[in-house]
Formats: sequence, C-alpha cells, structure tokens
Amino acid sequence: MKAIFRSLPAVVLAVLAGGLVRPALAAGDVEKGKDVFATECAECHSVREGKNKKGPSMFGVVGRKAATVADATYSDALKASGVLWTPDKIDAYVAAPKKFVPGGKMKYDGLASGAERADLLAYLATLR
Repeated sequence: MKAIFRSLPAVVLAVLAGGLVRPALAAGDVEKGKDVFATECAECHSVREGKNKKGPSMFGVVGRKAATVADATYSDALKASGVLWTPDKIDAYVAAPKKFVPGGKMKYDGLASGAERADLLAYLATLR
C-alpha cells in the first residue's frame, strides 16, 4: 500500500498534464532549450503567436494537431498525418523529420542529441 502512495504524485502529475509529459522528456532544461531553439529552429520557426516564417509558429505547439496553424504552408504528407504534437511525437519528429513524416517538406536532417531534444521540448512546453 505504501508503494501506491509513493507513486501517487507522479500519477497525479501525469493526469494533470493530460498524459502528455514523459518523465524522460520532462527532465529538459528550459534555458538550454531556448538556446537549442535559437541555433536549430529559429531560422525557420518563430515562437511568437501568429508569426510564421518558412515554417509555422511554435507557439502552443505542444498538444496541437499537425498542420493547423493559420497562414502556414504544409506538405500534403503532414496534412494527412493526423499527428497530435505530444512531446513523444515532437521528439521523434525533431530526431528524424523525414523518417517521421515521409514526403514532408521540412528541410532539416534532425537533432541527434536526446539531451538537446529534451531541453528543446522543455522550452517548447513553455510557449503558451
């Protein structure tokens, strides 16, 4: 019975987060993630709501359905993907965009570092 109560805070946090945050991904550093975004993503993506660049704004990306930002241009493959951008899906996409969405048009080979992806996800989760 004690084991149940010890894991209760983790269960409550998962429920409150909508089940969208894996502990491994939640461990990222927001400030480092901001730097990762600046070096890896900012050329093509903005963090400002409603400001698209070559790619859509990343404001509110966590929990958003793929290919739904107004005035952004998407590939047919991403439009047809039906992806909901959970941390797990964002992590897989950023690691290997062309593998995750074959036929997609994002011109990025991927971010190999799991730690940098965790940091990036921590930062993206703050964009609300």
